[in-house]
Amino acid sequence: MRLLLVEDDKLLGQSMVSSLGHHGYTVDWVEKGTIVTSALKTDDFTAVILDLTLPDIDGLKVLRDIRKNGFKLPVMILTARDDIRDRVQGLDGGADDYLGKPFALEELLARLRVLIRRQSGCAEEIIQVGQLSLSLSKHIVLYNDQPLKLTGHEFKILTSLMTNAGRVLSKEQLQQSLHGWGEGSSDNAIEVHIHNLRRKAPDVIIKNIRGVGYVLQK
Repeated sequence: MRLLLVEDDKLLGQSMVSSLGHHGYTVDWVEKGTIVTSALKTDDFTAVILDLTLPDIDGLKVLRDIRKNGFKLPVMILTARDDIRDRVQGLDGGADDYLGKPFALEELLARLRVLIRRQSGCAEEIIQVGQLSLSLSKHIVLYNDQPLKLTGHEFKILTSLMTNAGRVLSKEQLQQSLHGWGEGSSDNAIEVHIHNLRRKAPDVIIKNIRGVGYVLQK
């Protein structure tokens, strides 16, 4: 799960990258709003965390540009501007959630999980696909009701496949769920992780659509 963080406070930005990374997210961080839409056009993100008070452009304008360009991914506003008018403008402008600063990390994580579940069409905390059950809050996967031992990268790939079950994800999209900007990976890394997932959960069907990508069958 890859997040785009738009935050001009360096200390807060660094802290959020570290904290969210510790909880299984890949986070790319920008400090200016004018590069957000170009970043979304270039890379594949699960959600955006957007501050409203930015040095170059108002965050509400960034939000409008995101929606005007047709991006439907969840956007969470995270700002010290906690006036009711700002909340209404943010939510009416296309934001999916609004969290004021200061905030508790636990609440931010919980709200992100809600947005991701909603995006995958699942209202419950547990995402179920066949014999697989995924808990975003506990960071575990059950296979036939037994804990599935996965590496960090295997968990991220399986999470991407489960939250997009039935939808083909390209190799590049899966790579982007693992690595942020400036982080490299070998060309065959995805194939290796998919092979390991198939070996650990042999009854789960992860199809390779030649020349397109991978899909987890519902």
